[in-house]
Amino acid sequence: MNDRRFWSALSALLIAALIGAACAAPAQAPATTGEPATGASDCPEPNPRLEVTSRQVNLFVWTEYIPQETIRCFEQVYGVRVNKDEYSSNEEMYAKLSAGGANYDLVQPTDYFVPLLIRQGLLQELDKSRLPILDSLDPNYLNLDFDPGNVYSIPYQAGTDAIIVNTATVDPIPQSFADLWNPAYAGRLVMIDDSRAIIGATLLALGYDVNTTNPAELEEAKVKLAELARGIKLFDSDSPKTALIAGDVDLGIVWTGEAVIAKREVPTFEYIYPTEGAILWQDNYAIPKDAPNLDAAYAWLNYSMQGDVFWRMLEEFPYTNPNLAALEYAKENHPELYEEYINSNITNTPPEELQRGHRIRDVGDATPLYDRVWTEIKGG
Repeated sequence: MNDRRFWSALSALLIAALIGAACAAPAQAPATTGEPATGASDCPEPNPRLEVTSRQVNLFVWTEYIPQETIRCFEQVYGVRVNKDEYSSNEEMYAKLSAGGANYDLVQPTDYFVPLLIRQGLLQELDKSRLPILDSLDPNYLNLDFDPGNVYSIPYQAGTDAIIVNTATVDPIPQSFADLWNPAYAGRLVMIDDSRAIIGATLLALGYDVNTTNPAELEEAKVKLAELARGIKLFDSDSPKTALIAGDVDLGIVWTGEAVIAKREVPTFEYIYPTEGAILWQDNYAIPKDAPNLDAAYAWLNYSMQGDVFWRMLEEFPYTNPNLAALEYAKENHPELYEEYINSNITNTPPEELQRGHRIRDVGDATPLYDRVWTEIKGG
């Protein structure tokens, strides 16, 4: 074969191979560019639409707490990439935020942690003029004593810490936190990995204030909690419902939303408000002091919490919802979810249980005492 015929044949083979590879290759999604998506959208429009020039927003949030559809829609309507890191405890969030190792735009501290973050200078004051979503929030969840006037935070979700029990497998049914020390429950317990909640439940079982700063009372609580810890199968703040649904454990102390989902899967689960009173809490959004993408942070707050977006929380993360617009939207468009929510004594906490419940507060200089108790308990 002469050179011309050889190269001609080789060229034909290469062209054929390239065409075949192109036809066989899977289509690739376009890379995120920060530009608004074009074409028809299946996501609600922002109301109002804020001006955003940032190309990303960096969230540091509780695990299993934001619907993926909300993230997808925000990215679609604003063309802003959502970067999400997750944590399983307030302590974990505080450690990372105080170390200054990451440029987060939003965090989700629980009520009693907000004053600590403020004292440490880790949060910035909110610009209320950029938060029209405030008009949609239930006043009962605003202007609370951990952040008077909501200078630094706005409510996200609320709920209780109480007792969940599989009534088909557990006898007797516990009615108080103190009942959980029953030896019959040993090895069958799951507890949220939350120091203030579990130490608080122990203090209540002893008849003490959930926010005591008395070293002798905390030492007594440590000894009592050590007794209980020997029968705790696992501490889990990521998904305590998983072990409950699987039958690996039968009872314990969990958050509101975890109890609702467990009961959806296994109807014999019941949520028991302890005779000592449940622990009340509220998670909030706040903006770190040096947030790099402020315009995107405000856009995320307003869009992700507008009624026709935030209603999804009733479906995926059914805690107590402080968003009146979301509840109204669900009532009109997803009545089955609304009815489940409004008729549930888990999500719609009975007034008498709110009245006798206990809200964990910042204990200031006594915080290291609680940390020491928890470290020794978790360390065995």
